Amino acid sequence: MQQVEQSREGGIFNPDPIAGTEVRLQDAFESVEGASDEAQRRRVDAGAAVAIRDAGQTLSPGSLALGRLLVSLVVLGVAASIWREPLPERRDLLGIAAFGVLWLGVYSFTLNEAERRVDAGTAAMLINIGPILFAILAGIFLKEGFPRWLFAGYAVAFSGCVLIGLASSQSGSRAGLGIALLIVAAFAYATAVVIQKPVLARVSPLQVTWLGCVAGTVVCLPFAPTLGGELDDAGATAIGCMVYLGVAPTALGFATWSYALRRTSAGRLGSLTYLIPVVAILLGWALLGETPPWLAVVGDALCLAGVYLARRL
Repeated sequence: MQQVEQSREGGIFNPDPIAGTEVRLQDAFESVEGASDEAQRRRVDAGAAVAIRDAGQTLSPGSLALGRLLVSLVVLGVAASIWREPLPERRDLLGIAAFGVLWLGVYSFTLNEAERRVDAGTAAMLINIGPILFAILAGIFLKEGFPRWLFAGYAVAFSGCVLIGLASSQSGSRAGLGIALLIVAAFAYATAVVIQKPVLARVSPLQVTWLGCVAGTVVCLPFAPTLGGELDDAGATAIGCMVYLGVAPTALGFATWSYALRRTSAGRLGSLTYLIPVVAILLGWALLGETPPWLAVVGDALCLAGVYLARRL
């Protein structure tokens, strides 16, 4: 199966039509399975926006990043102890560490800090250049190419995010440092995905997620004293939100992301990221009674259309 797959990707024709059909059917099944896993993660991510907003009122960005990682380490550590998989090779450990530091450490902290300095609309617009960046990086370094429908879908979906951002932006709130932090977060996110993808060909999604969380926790340990002090004053709601963020978006979310990324291209999977603003607005309307402006509704429609175009590959 692996040899046939490598030949197909290298442009060599498979002389057995029946075997070729089996490969295509298996590829299609794995692609749909991966998309389903990633769509589940996107729903979790969208729901996390409410929890981050709640917890962020009493917990600083570094404390929140470390707290959710500590919770995820407990959850993933239990799973790892049950499955007892062997440790990856040294070269893969380095890749996993880079993924964990960049995404679970740098991205989480810079995004949390940036959202305190810029409004939600500006943050949404800038952070959504991340999927475009890693589609470009994947095309160059992972040899995924630059499919026409994929980048057409990205363009349409990103324009929808821009409309959503404009609908929720507030004048006078665009701090230069916050914008710089968002750009750093987007590049960290994109680079982490490109590093993670080849590692997943040799290491299980659980191992990559668990060890990545270990690396992310290590770089966030300087915030431990602050977290300890803030937890004393934090209410049950903030602590509950932090626990939720560690269990759902971090442990479950990153595990399902890794599982899906292992089975499909980074570019195609990244297009589903643009479902987050859609689901977030729907949850805000249903749970918080927030009526979205008409410009955001148009943006939602463009996001959905863009994801559809990108998945036409």
